[in-house]
Amino acid sequence: MTITLHPVAIAHTPFAEKFAIPRQPALAPAARARIELLPPYNSPLALEGLQQVSHVWLIFQFHQALASSRQQPASLRVRPPRLGGNEKIGVFASRATHRPNSLGQSVVALEKIEGCSLWVSGVDLLDGTPILDIKPYVPYADAVDGAHNQIASDAPTLIDVNWQTQALDQAQQQASRLNQDVVALVQQCLAQDPKPAYQQPTPERHYGAQFWDLNIRWHYPAPNRICVLAVERISAVSE
Repeated sequence: MTITLHPVAIAHTPFAEKFAIPRQPALAPAARARIELLPPYNSPLALEGLQQVSHVWLIFQFHQALASSRQQPASLRVRPPRLGGNEKIGVFASRATHRPNSLGQSVVALEKIEGCSLWVSGVDLLDGTPILDIKPYVPYADAVDGAHNQIASDAPTLIDVNWQTQALDQAQQQASRLNQDVVALVQQCLAQDPKPAYQQPTPERHYGAQFWDLNIRWHYPAPNRICVLAVERISAVSE
């Protein structure tokens, strides 16, 4: 059986690369995105009634993982970051990006509807992610009393994030230009410790990630502690 899916929207998010994206939705409330509806769904008719909804489910495709998975055999077991990246579990017991059909789902807060776009927050999506469907969150049906997951029973433990004075000044300047809370987003994403769990970095080792057109750089001056070193606009860095 062959199933053909067509995106109904495209997600425009702060995350230009996979590294440092929150591992689950809602972990970084400052991560705001615009969900741009595509034809033939780019009509107010498709959004009638959604003003009465506070949260929506985004059904999407891990498009970068899909491109690489086409060259690989099916993975029955995966190494989720939650377990340190060393322990394997069945693919259907995880939310790993490399999975059958490369489908994902995230529940996000619906902030506003603007034309044929949805502004949402708490996203964990790469910029340019194709959205395959949008569904309203239904509290009485979607919040299950007594539900449990012993693999991921608690939210990730956050680590300390400090800033060099220059980096904080840079972030605040870029926040004005982008009209986004750059400081809060960097703080929330890095506090989840984006590096692989098995790495034990020295203070000399620097890490980086791209949010919007910004190069965020940091290091680990001590275990379980991050210091943000720079928040620089990439065009300015390359000039």
